[in-house]
Amino acid sequence: MTATDGEWLEIDALDLEGQGVARRPDGKVVFVEGALPGERVQVQVTRRKAQWEQAVATAIARPSAQRVAPACPHFGLHAGACGGCKMQHLHPAAQVAVKQRVLEDQMRHLAKVRPERVLRPIEGPAWGYRQRARLSVRHVPKKGGVLVGFHERKSSYVADMTSCRVLAPSVGTLLVPLRALVASMDARDRLPQIEVAVGETAGGTVTALVLRHLEPLGERDVARLRAFAREHGVQWWLQPSGPDSARRLDDGGAELAYALPEFGVVMPFRPTDFTQVNHAVNRVLVQRALRLLDPRPDERVIDWFCGLGNFTLPLATRSREVLGVEGSAALLERAGTNAVRNGLAARTRFEARNLFEIDAAALAAFGTAERWLVDPPREGAFALVKALVELQAQPPAGWAPPRRIVYVSCNPATLARDAGLLVHQGGWRPSAAGVVNMFPHTAHVESIAVFDRA
Repeated sequence: MTATDGEWLEIDALDLEGQGVARRPDGKVVFVEGALPGERVQVQVTRRKAQWEQAVATAIARPSAQRVAPACPHFGLHAGACGGCKMQHLHPAAQVAVKQRVLEDQMRHLAKVRPERVLRPIEGPAWGYRQRARLSVRHVPKKGGVLVGFHERKSSYVADMTSCRVLAPSVGTLLVPLRALVASMDARDRLPQIEVAVGETAGGTVTALVLRHLEPLGERDVARLRAFAREHGVQWWLQPSGPDSARRLDDGGAELAYALPEFGVVMPFRPTDFTQVNHAVNRVLVQRALRLLDPRPDERVIDWFCGLGNFTLPLATRSREVLGVEGSAALLERAGTNAVRNGLAARTRFEARNLFEIDAAALAAFGTAERWLVDPPREGAFALVKALVELQAQPPAGWAPPRRIVYVSCNPATLARDAGLLVHQGGWRPSAAGVVNMFPHTAHVESIAVFDRA
């Protein structure tokens, strides 16, 4: 049985992409863009498969009480709509509830794991929160010139945007001036992206714009960039190849940094470094993670996938020693510099290791630590968790597993996979789990989970 255009369907849930989910009497699933749980919607089918169909909502007979008017004019289902946000039509509090349910469903269905305690969600500002972003740039004469922004919904085309409500205000209002700037440049057809990074200073914010250019810029283009920087109070960085090639156009001015004031830590970073996009939520996340991990002054902690030291340095203020492990030697060099600048070099140590290929023998060589902090990318930490389970089954002399693990995740599916291995094969207790609303108005789910030795 297939859904037909104009048919009315009842929406039961939201999926991981923020689409409404309807089930027909024969069990076939229909994913409906623009629909919310509890709504009765009329649909137009856009894709048909044997087991499922995809559709868009064309009319709503019974709107959800959680439906709100989107704040951004570029959000929607219409052709050319921005694809950066997927849930602006849902009240922010309801977005968090949906993400919590996604986390619990993934843990239950993929891993057969139920956390003993559901943590209160970590939330922050719903607008103007995004301090990191990558904006695409395209010269499109048919659309009147240069476009700067996110991609269109389900498309590789760049959306025709004039503002952005989720970007930090110092950037969200610059899209039109940036379009005019790029349009004036001789190299406008060879400038594919602008990366945005906003840092904090005692006097306000610092905005860095990293211009990816596929050929050297001429003197006239460099002069245009400098004039734009003076007018709008931004820094330009030029990136001719990979991220490490980015360099400041002009010296001077404040450096990029973010603060973790509860720990007396300031974290300088380069605009192409990985940092959390939402500094306000990150501050709460770091505080929550350390409270849950509960390190003691005489204990050793390992911070796996440590990056610039976002957790390593705060942990060093609470424990005897922290070992930060990361695959990128360049990141670790900057993490070490940050430890020195914050007076924490004596309590920190850093080591480069590909954690996607670690085995039990390599893990044992890192020694015993009473507590672990694990913060992997979307791929998760399967090799690390597998090595831990194997090692604790046959531990070498002098090695012991950590008593507690706090796992910070940006992908509930890989968290669930790793949790299943820890719980069912490693004998760990899933003590607690909860969501972190790092990206309001998107379907992106970040979370934090705690595992204790049984």
